[in-house]
Amino acid sequence: MDLHRVLVTGNEEIMPQTHVVDVASPLLGQSSKPGQFVHIRCGPMWDPLLRRPMSIFRIRPDGVSLMVRAVGDGSQIIAASAVGAELDLLGPLGRPFTIDPSARRLAMVGGGYGVAPLVALATEALGRGCEVVLMVGAATADYVFPADELPTDVEYAVSTVDGSLGHHGLVTELLPRYLDWSDAVYACGPTPMLEAVARITRPATFGVAGAMRSRKPVELAMEQHMGCAMGVCLGCVVMTKKGYQRVCRDGPVFQADEMIWEGSHA
Repeated sequence: MDLHRVLVTGNEEIMPQTHVVDVASPLLGQSSKPGQFVHIRCGPMWDPLLRRPMSIFRIRPDGVSLMVRAVGDGSQIIAASAVGAELDLLGPLGRPFTIDPSARRLAMVGGGYGVAPLVALATEALGRGCEVVLMVGAATADYVFPADELPTDVEYAVSTVDGSLGHHGLVTELLPRYLDWSDAVYACGPTPMLEAVARITRPATFGVAGAMRSRKPVELAMEQHMGCAMGVCLGCVVMTKKGYQRVCRDGPVFQADEMIWEGSHA
């Protein structure tokens, strides 16, 4: 982890209240991995006081791109960063996604803003010769991630809660059709969605042919509010079979079978 002062080289609104902010930093571009994040100071003054965690959306030789949804005071300031502005950030932070060398078909599930780290993962996977299916869910068509922001070789499936685009329902309802096809599953999004992915992909779940599915890697990137993002404040802990784990340092990527969900005693 390093402290960087980086220049904003691009800022494009790709969805309502959602911007892709490009920053120049060869060091970040060379050291970042899909699933990691940066912790950004919101402005020149200490108001808001806390930095904001932002997933790394794209990784380039000369820097990284961040997908920023303007939902509060801090994220609104970052989303409005002008080209030429300077950002103060820590990164890259956290445990990234992993791709097993034997994996050839990857299924990815993104809920809303959770698509951000999966785009970087899909790009890396395609570079390794993998096939990728990305399933993305949103409340309405207005908030569906734009297909033209994806590499062209990604198979893209959409679900909306109101049925205004793609499948009418939850994005996790799309996942079963890809389970037997895939060698590994990756997801990022709200906790209820991640819990559903973990449940659907359990080895005890039977496939359409009635045969028990073999265990396959299932990695979940947790979304959590953070204070320090350095593992000190313990404000982002989640319960796992290893006890409480810090999303900022022990995650944000966890194995699905590590997690203990609220109300579960497994």
